[in-house]
Amino acid sequence: MQLLDGKSLAKKIEESVTLQAKEFKTRTHRVPGLAVILVGHDAASQAYVGMKKKACDRAGFYSVTHEMPDDISQEAIIKTIEMMNDNPNIDGILIQLPLPSHIDTTKILEVVSPSKDVDGFHPYNVGRLATGLDGFVPCTPLGVMELLREYNIDPKGKNCCIVGASNIVGKPMAALLLNANATVEICHIFTDDLKKHTLAADIILVGAGVINLIKEDMVREGAIVIDIGINRASDGRLVGDVDYDAVAPKTSYITPVPGGVGPMTIAMLLSNTLKAAQNHGENV
Repeated sequence: MQLLDGKSLAKKIEESVTLQAKEFKTRTHRVPGLAVILVGHDAASQAYVGMKKKACDRAGFYSVTHEMPDDISQEAIIKTIEMMNDNPNIDGILIQLPLPSHIDTTKILEVVSPSKDVDGFHPYNVGRLATGLDGFVPCTPLGVMELLREYNIDPKGKNCCIVGASNIVGKPMAALLLNANATVEICHIFTDDLKKHTLAADIILVGAGVINLIKEDMVREGAIVIDIGINRASDGRLVGDVDYDAVAPKTSYITPVPGGVGPMTIAMLLSNTLKAAQNHGENV
């Protein structure tokens, strides 16, 4: 069993992005810029945004966070996004999810300019991913692909079982693996007999938000397990969706939680923001 160390790879990617950002500044006399919209006071969202801000600072990016109250109107959020779409100092716009229930999340995501959609959630970028064209890819599944590449794990021809069908992780993960010529299966809350599907998989990728969903008897010997889940256990520990202690000895590779996929998500946000800045070049 070998750990897929996302923490060390994320550091390597961040160092590369930092160097490229310096070169970009020398060439264009500006730095990549990221704007975040944070609505409400969700503790997890605030923590994530804080981590993203620190990462931007380390990479030499310009970053700004628009903090908004829970009861803000949809129109006010849209107006702020449109302002950022027009701001030449902003290359990437990130809407921290989830949004309050009175806000139409789909509508908000559609307002973001596709060229600044560093989260890869705009239908334009979703469509480009589905058809194998270049665009912005959601950071978490993109980070998983980078992790596989780092450890020379080629998904081509492998049976991949994705557990969780969200727009943020499951669906784009499936598209990326399909584009890499893997055989892909997506399981979700309505899937009958999840164990039957996971046992047939060479690679299991789980992001369902359920502690210990994947048990030892659901994983075949030598499988690769990518735990994308992040949950707070009753004792305060951060844990994934995999019963790690029981499952790990059966695997050939496995991601730890924390320290696996999580750090990669922020590293890919930096990478996507740099890509947006390079695309915009001097002509923003």
